[in-house]
Amino acid sequence: MNKISIIGAGMTGATAAHWLAEREFADLVLVDVVEGMPQGKGLDLLEAMPVIGRDVNIVGSNDYSATHDSDIIIITAGIARKPGMSRDDLLKTNAEIVGAAATETLKHSPNAIYIILTNPLDTMAYLAMKKTGLPRERVIGQAGILDSARMRAFVAMETGVSVENIDCYVLGGHGDEMVPLTRHSNIAGVPLKEYIPADKLDAIVARTRKGGGEIVNLLKTGSAYYAPAAACAQMAEAILKDKHLIVPCAAYMNGEYGLNDMYFGVPVMLGRGGLERIIEYRLDDDEKAMFEKSAAAVKETHEALKSLVKI
Repeated sequence: MNKISIIGAGMTGATAAHWLAEREFADLVLVDVVEGMPQGKGLDLLEAMPVIGRDVNIVGSNDYSATHDSDIIIITAGIARKPGMSRDDLLKTNAEIVGAAATETLKHSPNAIYIILTNPLDTMAYLAMKKTGLPRERVIGQAGILDSARMRAFVAMETGVSVENIDCYVLGGHGDEMVPLTRHSNIAGVPLKEYIPADKLDAIVARTRKGGGEIVNLLKTGSAYYAPAAACAQMAEAILKDKHLIVPCAAYMNGEYGLNDMYFGVPVMLGRGGLERIIEYRLDDDEKAMFEKSAAAVKETHEALKSLVKI
């Protein structure tokens, strides 16, 4: 059986374990610093397996040693931004958490592939790669699958078409400057621009960019976890089943799209080796401008990280 360890057993981490357990392709470990919490959630989920008929072993721990020989490490651990907290405060705190999680788990699972979810996502993926010294193929950020899924959901709500017929591609940094590629998105092969009136498509794009904030404002005490966790599960399945699945993820750029030494959301192929290749779209002038604006915002956060943390 494959093994997946999830670092951070809060709402997102525990929900990722739930999605993964249902798919029955890996045993699971939940790790968290809160004593008893990952153990309790792990046991609760384990006791659900007879009900749904899945033979999956699930354990919780406060010790990284429980993650030994993992095939995949998913890092969701981190804090949300609180009132009065600057972006640099959030960046420094989460960098310490993610840096420790990445380096400690690597000691026990030197061959693992890493999926990073902690925000600011592109920058935390960059930190994890630099801290572990792993090749870019083995450190991938989850963002574009979530952002694209939100856009697909909004298109389905607007059109009444099944989500299975809707393909949307949202690239760029995981933030307000993300790049929804409406020209490359379609409904059963029909471009969105031909299917949806321009004003309604613009509204969908705007809502997609603010998708995370919309949920935070509604919940008031937390952020999204069902959809981000499902996206992590899809990535893990694509890797462990060697599916060669093309999805938007945060990847380390080495000249692709004219970008270097940074993580950025682009279409990637996922297989047993992790990131197998980056797909490059032909972008028009408007799309290039959006890409450059998004890349500048991500690069700024990368530079802020370098000023706060030694990497």
